[in-house]
Amino acid sequence: MSLTQYYTATTLDGFIADPDNSLEWLFTRKREEDGPLNYGEFIAGVGALAMGSTTYEWILDHEFAGKDLAEWRWPYDIPCWVFTHRQLSVVPDARIEFTSADVAAVHEEMVSAAGDRNVWIVGGGDLAGQFADVGLLDEVIVSIAPVTLGSGAPVLPRRIELRLEELGRNGDFACARFSVVPR
Repeated sequence: MSLTQYYTATTLDGFIADPDNSLEWLFTRKREEDGPLNYGEFIAGVGALAMGSTTYEWILDHEFAGKDLAEWRWPYDIPCWVFTHRQLSVVPDARIEFTSADVAAVHEEMVSAAGDRNVWIVGGGDLAGQFADVGLLDEVIVSIAPVTLGSGAPVLPRRIELRLEELGRNGDFACARFSVVPR
């Protein structure tokens, strides 16, 4: 059975990006590729992605900046749903579906596409919260960096009850896997 997981990194004070949507704080930290709760093992179990428009635009700005449209290559080879109410640039030949539907209406399609693998809520604490609001978020996996920002995009901008399932250290990060406690 597949899980719907929010896998992310946050600052000690609970922000996934600074007020300018920058992740520079994240890229200055050390990680072990084979350490606890590492990305490689995580992504190997993912069969479908969901992300908000801010995350999608961040990928476009950072992966494709200065490149001709013909050179754009989407970094994921699995189906992706981008939740947005706006027209966004399209990555050629990418398995991306843009939707403004409610997360509950799209979740079943994502789980079906994932098969026996998991659904990853890539980015947007609010998007992850929307899945939690309707009982469709199973886990939160977070790497906590030893830095504070004071403001920015919160890791989860609402109350969600969690139960600690796993804890470890990966380089500079304290890493934790939580299950979502049903309401």
